[in-house]
Amino acid sequence: MNSVASEATTEAPVLFEERIAANGLRLGIATLNAPKTLNGLSLDMARLLDARLDAWAADEAIAVVVLQGAGEKAFCAGGDLQGLYRSMLDYRANGGSDIRDNAYARDFFAIEYRLDYRIHTYPKPVLCWGHGIVMGGGIGLMAGASHRVVTERSRLAMPEITVGLYPDVGGSWLLNKVPDHAGLFLALTGAPLSAGDAIYAGLADHYLPDAQRQAVYSALLQVAWSADATHNHECLSTLLALHADVPSPGPLQAHRELLAQVCAHNDLDAVVAAILTHDSDDTWLSNARQTLASGAPGSARLAFELQRRAASLSLADTFLLEYLVSLHCAAHGDFAEGIRALLIDKDRQPHWRPATLAEATSAWADTFFVAPWAHGQHPLADLGSDSHTRTSA
Repeated sequence: MNSVASEATTEAPVLFEERIAANGLRLGIATLNAPKTLNGLSLDMARLLDARLDAWAADEAIAVVVLQGAGEKAFCAGGDLQGLYRSMLDYRANGGSDIRDNAYARDFFAIEYRLDYRIHTYPKPVLCWGHGIVMGGGIGLMAGASHRVVTERSRLAMPEITVGLYPDVGGSWLLNKVPDHAGLFLALTGAPLSAGDAIYAGLADHYLPDAQRQAVYSALLQVAWSADATHNHECLSTLLALHADVPSPGPLQAHRELLAQVCAHNDLDAVVAAILTHDSDDTWLSNARQTLASGAPGSARLAFELQRRAASLSLADTFLLEYLVSLHCAAHGDFAEGIRALLIDKDRQPHWRPATLAEATSAWADTFFVAPWAHGQHPLADLGSDSHTRTSA
């Protein structure tokens, strides 16, 4: 298999490779290369990936971009929680009072969200091979790809409620599109999705056994790619359809009627009460109920408020809103405490503030939507102004 322009070292956080197809055009392959952390997205990784995607977009010789993760366990299990935790401790130790004073969080969320939006609006086909764990920041990378593959071991989730955050990376917009308002259930419970449910939820497109990966990559090199992005999208869709199988429906589909009923309430307290009081021996529902019961009440409120507000927003405006809320979470929310309990001290005994949903009111959540910058000065204000509209697959 012909290859050019590979990374010089396998220790780089992202590996880039270009493979030459039969007619001389190339595939750009980006591999998240941190398998020990389940390819958790660091600031360096986001910077490298964003810069290379920008270059590949402008390179007429690149016909298709492929995103994948190193190792067998995960495409990407989330963002750099360790680095964000350290930055939050420093911010608070230094008496930070402006949410913009946490430079690491400010840069991390800005670069991550710009990268995610770039993928959503990329002018060329993007094939994301979402094998294994795809959570949080991994959803952000995968969701915008034009061709999203899941396999027999794919598990997608947005479990931010367990660490005092909320489903960001465009999640407020993405989860709004899950059928029967079940995206709210996913945000409140962090419930995982199998391959079949991921496709049903609109977070994936094709189901292929992971053993087919190399066969698919080899077949990509035999396609007569062109300079026409629409043609290339159609070719990639046809190729994947030839290899794809039909996945079994998962619990999200099995409990569709129940979730539609639970999430039909316009009041968060009613939704939460309906989930917590539902008596079922089903493991998926039981685990979801337990996650909600032990998760941050403030995260539940923020997820609800963000989905409500994002319902009338564009994707770009959703990222702007999430950026503001994420900086507030890093400054004075439960985010640091959630990471401490889960990853630092590992006592799994977070002290949430607010401690109850009754305290996590809409008025409390309103403070997370207060912007420190003047109108038009948002750091992501230009998002979408120079982007291409991606051709649908």
